[in-house]
Amino acid sequence: MYLHVGNNKNIREKNIIGIFDTDNASMSAETRKYLVNAEKEGMLESANNEIPKSFIIYSDTESDFADRGKFKICFSQLSSLALIGRLENNYE
Repeated sequence: MYLHVGNNKNIREKNIIGIFDTDNASMSAETRKYLVNAEKEGMLESANNEIPKSFIIYSDTESDFADRGKFKICFSQLSSLALIGRLENNYE
């Protein structure tokens, strides 16, 4: 199954590593540093041009985490709670 993260962007559920609230996660200097480095490496993408409320770290490979070094980060205008709710609804 896929998780719709906004603006016609879908991510395969089994490839999702984590869903994070942008406000809470970006308080940490380490997280900010990680996101800056990810941007430099071209790992960031956005599901919309609006201010992001959450970001999703996911595997960029089709094989079940066979190559753990290939991650992407997608910013979403949807809240982390909304995204987690969508995941839970897929399994009810």
